[in-house]
Amino acid sequence: MPMSKNETIENKRKRLIFRSEHRGTKEMDLILGSFARKHVPDFSEAELTRYDELLKENDPNLYNWITGKESPPANVVSDLFEKIKAHKFA
Repeated sequence: MPMSKNETIENKRKRLIFRSEHRGTKEMDLILGSFARKHVPDFSEAELTRYDELLKENDPNLYNWITGKESPPANVVSDLFEKIKAHKFA
C-alpha cells in the first residue's frame, strides 16, 4: 500500500513492523517480526515501499521462499529479500 498523504514515514514504519509481527502464522511472525524490528527503522522510503509490497505475499509462499523450499518469483528477488533470508539464518 503506498504511503497516503496522511501517513508519515514514522507511522509507515510502525505499521510495517506491526504487520510483520502479526502475519497469521507463528513462523512468519517470528521471522518477519524480528527482521522488521531490526531493519525497518533504518529503511529509506523506497525500501519501506518495497517491503510493504513484499508483505502482500501470502505466508506459505514467503516461508517457502525464505527457507529455500521453493524458488521465489523474479518480482520478489531483490537485495531486500536477500537481507530477509540472511536474517532468517543469522
